[in-house]
Formats: sequence, structure tokens, C-alpha cells
Amino acid sequence: MLRAVIRRASSRVSSASSLVSLPFFFLSRSVPYFVIRSFQKYDTSSLFQGFGKSLQSSRVAASTQSFHSVSSTDTLVPRGSHARSFHHRSCPGCPDCSRTVSSSFRGTTLQRWVRPFSSDSGDVVEAVVPHMGESITDGTLASFLKKPGDRVEADEAIAQIETDKVTIDIASPASGVIQEFLVKEGDTVEPGNKVAIISTSADAVSHVAPSEKTAEKLAAKPSPPPAEEPKVESTKVAEKPKAPSPPPPTKQSAKEPQLPPKDRERRVPMTRLRKRVATRLKDSQNTFALLTTFNEVDMTNLMKLRSQYKDAFFEKHGVKLGLMSGFIKAAVSALQHQPVVNAVIDGDDIIYRDYVDISIAVGTSKGLVVPVIRGADQMNFADIEKTINSLAKKANEGTISIDEMAGGSFTVSNGGVYGSLISTPIINPPQSAILGMHSIVQRPMVVGGIVVPRPMMYVARTYDHRLIDGIEAVYFLRRIKDVVEDPQRLLLDI
Repeated sequence: MLRAVIRRASSRVSSASSLVSLPFFFLSRSVPYFVIRSFQKYDTSSLFQGFGKSLQSSRVAASTQSFHSVSSTDTLVPRGSHARSFHHRSCPGCPDCSRTVSSSFRGTTLQRWVRPFSSDSGDVVEAVVPHMGESITDGTLASFLKKPGDRVEADEAIAQIETDKVTIDIASPASGVIQEFLVKEGDTVEPGNKVAIISTSADAVSHVAPSEKTAEKLAAKPSPPPAEEPKVESTKVAEKPKAPSPPPPTKQSAKEPQLPPKDRERRVPMTRLRKRVATRLKDSQNTFALLTTFNEVDMTNLMKLRSQYKDAFFEKHGVKLGLMSGFIKAAVSALQHQPVVNAVIDGDDIIYRDYVDISIAVGTSKGLVVPVIRGADQMNFADIEKTINSLAKKANEGTISIDEMAGGSFTVSNGGVYGSLISTPIINPPQSAILGMHSIVQRPMVVGGIVVPRPMMYVARTYDHRLIDGIEAVYFLRRIKDVVEDPQRLLLDI
């Protein structure tokens, strides 16, 4: 049909010598337009008369559309009008696009509507999963900190990823407005995966095209229910005589145990951190020959030292003097006296470490983390207290890094802060021993032949019996007891 219309129009204008080229017809959705390459003095109404009759059923749309850029010698003419002016048009996706230009032709009123779009000029950026560490290949998207439509600043956290060891923030690469999230909470993501699309345009407001609105309305309308089929009466079948019911059992069967109702149970997936802790603890039990030895420590002198110098210590160093630093110094001294406790089995070899990096177990709301005090043998009481406070704060806030938890040659776990009286701690692989501290309790003790109350603490030390013999384990724990009960040994190195 289109070819027939063009032939009829061509026959009407064949005598016009001023026409250089035939009109080229094209459709932009529902709006018919013609491009005339070049023309002189010619009445376009007669030229398009044939087109108008064939296309009377088409109406000019209320909203203008965007077109690919047209050269300066082309003219856009709506159906039934004269060529009066040229307007530069563009379409979404072109680099030079900035807005839709509206114009008015004779007899036709055109409205405009604006729709934002992404371009290659940097109006849209993508937030991706950052590098999470050498030993971590993926993580679980735990939660979104922002919502689509929220404005964010550069380097502001928009989501959190939970890994086997630590929680990592996903930061916005630039200031802008979040358009959409590309993943859901609970999805597994890898470094480099796209998480969100952020528009850097200040006036980025999403609009919906009329055609899209119509489609949404049509989709929202429920389809009419199918017509009910007429019921067909089935012929009645003669009922068979029922078989006689069996006689009731003479003995009552034993009642089955009643299980708790399922609606009073909750099933939630394990976090990646909890699964990692469970795996490592079970590997520790399966690999090591675990053995625990116990002793008790009189805390009188260490608590007296703390009470005597805590104010002066705080004024000078800006941190409180705790009991943990005293046990760390005692553990360093014991490791130096028993180097095998600081060693580890690697295949058929034993690796002796000439440094002392002590891990401290910190319980958080998401699970157990074990940051490391590096170079503990080179620190004094103030350095140890500052490092402990800093690591514990980061662990509770979830901002601790993987590097701060890597390594460690010995672990100290203080279950006494939770009221534990005695326990058997489990080794943190690939270490060979762990020291467990417990709560301080006033107990009657014999001192100089007299029964007096003393603040006592049970200490436990679990070790790998494949590497460490019993005598070395006992001497190690005995050294910790001697140093804690008499801190002056550290000054005299005895």
C-alpha cells in the first residue's frame, strides 16, 4: 500500500522541475513524517495530498518523540502541513542529547515531555563490590543502608557485605541519587559485581511515558474469569454394598510421643561468619590432639597494682589500666620461656616463630572474631591497652579489617567477662595453644597457715599434644601464674 501511495504522489509531481528528489516517508511510532531532501518554491499541500488521503486514519500524537539528528538540508513535515522551518532533533542514547525540543507546525499543536536517560558522558555511575582480601572470593549481601531514590555522597556506605571473617561496606563512587539496586539481600556477590546504579544528575527524576502507563494499567486489570461450563449430569451408578467394618481392636495401641508444634519453631539461615567459625572449630577438634590443663591464680597483687596506679596511668596514657594487659605480658614471658608453645606443625616440619603475635578473642553480635596484637613482646602495658581498646571497638562496630585478624601465634580468651567460672577453650588453627581466663571469685585460701579470702581465678590452657608435651604445658601455665601473682618478676626478669 505504501508503494502505491508513493507512485500516485510521484505521478502528480512529475512535471515539477524544481523537485530534486522524491519525498522519503518514515514513521516514528504513531506520528507520520516526511523528509524532503531539498525543494524550491513548491506547495507541499498538493505534494502530500495523495499521502493525506491514504493516511487519514493516522492522527498526530499529543507528545513529540525524539529523532536521530537530521542534517541541515532536511526538513521535517507533519502530514497535511507546509514545510515552514527546520528543528534539530535527537533521540535517547545519543551523546549530545540533553533535552527534547518541542515545536509548533501550522495547524498542529505538539506537547513535549522529558524523560531522563543514561548517556556516555558520565551521568550514571555503578557501585561495585570492592576487593575483599586475598583469601576471600565472595560474600553475602547482608543489608542495604539506603533505598532507591535516596541521595548519597561520595564514599558513603550504601550496603554491607558479610564474609567469612569480616563485614565490608560498599561505598558510593560519586555523589548522586540511587536509581536502583541490581542485587537482593542474601545474594552471593563477588568482587567487581555491580550492586547499584547511581545518577549523578542533580535533577534526575524518573518519569513514565504515557504508553508505559497504559501498559501498566492494562497489566493491572485482571482478566475476566472464564465462563462456567454447563454442568453435565452424570448418570447415577448403582452403589455397591459397603463391606462390613472390621471389629475394633481389643487392645489400645501405645500413644505416639507428641512433638512440639512446627508453628512455634523458626528456621533462619546461618551467617557466613557463623558458618566459618563452626567449620574452623570442628576442624580444630578433628585435627589436633587437644588436651587441657588447669591452674588457679591469686589476683590480689595485680588488682592492688591496678588500683594503686590506675589514675596516674590514665592521666599519662589516656587509657584505663585493665587486667588484660597483665595477662598478655605474662603470656609473652611464658612463650619466651617455652618456645615450643609458640611453634606450629606444618606437614612433617615444625615452624618455630621468633616473634610473638597474640590473638585476643572478641565476642560480637555477629559472632566471634580474633584480632591480633602484633609485636606484643615489644609493647609495654600502655601500648597493649591502647591496642586492645582499638581492636575491640572496631570488632563491635564491624569495621575491623581482614589484615587485623590474620596471623597470630597464640590466643588469649577471656570468658570471665561473661561470668564463666571454668572452661576448656579450643585452639584457633593453625596455632598450637590457647589460654582461657575466667571470672574472679572470692574463695577461702590458706596463706601463711591462716585461711583468708582471696580473689581467685581459674586459668585453663589447651594445647596440641602432638607438639607440646605435658611438662612443657604445665611449666607454661605455671609461669603465667607466677607473673600474675607477682608482677615485679617482669621488672627483674626472673
